[in-house]
Parts: sequence; structure tokens; C-alpha cells
Amino acid sequence: MEFAITVKVAAISPHFGEEPPISGRQGSGTIFFSNCTMRCLYCQNWQISWEKMGNEISKEILSDKMILLQNEGCHNVNLVSPTQYVNQIINAVKIAKKNGLCIPIVYNTNGYDSAETIKRLEGIVDIYLPDMKYSDNSAAKKYSNAPDYSDINKKAVKEMYRQAGDLKIEKGIAMKGLLIRHLILPENLAASREIFEFIARELSPNIYVNIMAQYYPCY
Repeated sequence: MEFAITVKVAAISPHFGEEPPISGRQGSGTIFFSNCTMRCLYCQNWQISWEKMGNEISKEILSDKMILLQNEGCHNVNLVSPTQYVNQIINAVKIAKKNGLCIPIVYNTNGYDSAETIKRLEGIVDIYLPDMKYSDNSAAKKYSNAPDYSDINKKAVKEMYRQAGDLKIEKGIAMKGLLIRHLILPENLAASREIFEFIARELSPNIYVNIMAQYYPCY
């Protein structure tokens, strides 16, 4: 007997709170996956990431939801915290594309992805939207239980840039490329300057970066 490969999803809906080129006028078609590869002590979505709120669905239903978001007029399919479900997502996107999915796929990640995982997404993902949370592994270990975050993150983001390049925008809407997020932490725990220098030196001075200021120790 064959069992469907499932993912756990907390919410699926158009979302208007992303970066303007992602949300656009009609919203980003967000799929919020349950669980997370990190354990940030200040997580603002702790019900999803720590407590694993959500429901199991098959890859076939996931692909149907992607088509539904497209039919609702969303500019893209935005996969939020997708890393732990990469196998199922690849299968679901392939099914959806066979059924007419043609809007961009956004990989919205905390950035704690191996370069090997990102390589598997070539041809699947159009827009990479990673965090670059820390340039200091000791802070990453203490506050996010990710002891090798900086090393892993830099390799992953380099691979994302190799695949997607600079962000390409048409009529105000992102179509392909890399857009990086960085959350400013108290007392420079993220070593922010080093991250910006890495982006300019190792990737491109043309990279779009959303510098976020909404730190709050919610969890």
C-alpha cells in the first residue's frame, strides 16, 4: 500500500506584509510550513516553529493549493520555512507546473540550509528570500541553537546567488533573483556590519537587503 508523502502546514493565504516587490498589489501566496530548523529564543512565530501548529497534507493537496493561490491572483507562491520539507516541495511544484502553475516560486528561509539542499532547488525556485541572521557562530549557537550558522548560511546564500542572480523586477513585482533579510539584534549580537561587507564583497553590491528592526523577544 502506498502512503502519501505529507507536509505540515500552519496557514495558506494571500499575504500583504512581505517586501513590496514580493507582496505587490495582489499579495504573495504564502504557505507557512510548521516546524523550523532553528530554535531562536526571540521567535515571533513560535506557535508554528516551536509548538508545530498545523495540519498534515499530502504533496498532491499542496500542489492544488499552489494553483489556488495563483487563481486568486497572487504574484507568487511563497514557501515560508520550507527547508525540512524540500523533498515534498520539489514533488509538489513539479505536479503544480504540470497543472498550469506559472507564477514565481519564492523560497523564504531562515538561511540555515546546506548548499547541497539549495543545489537541488535549481530550476524549481525563482526567488530566494533568505535570512542572514548572524555573522558570529557563538551568538547563533546561544540564541538560535545553530552552532555553525554563519558558515552554513554563507555557502547557501552563495549558491542561491549563483542560481538566481540579482533581483529582477517587472512593473514593481519581483520575478527572479536574490533578496536578503537581516534582523538587527540588540548589542550587535548579529555582527551586522560583517554581514553587509560579505554581501557586497562576496556576492554583489547590487543585492537588495531588507534591514529589519522589529526585534522583540516574543517567545
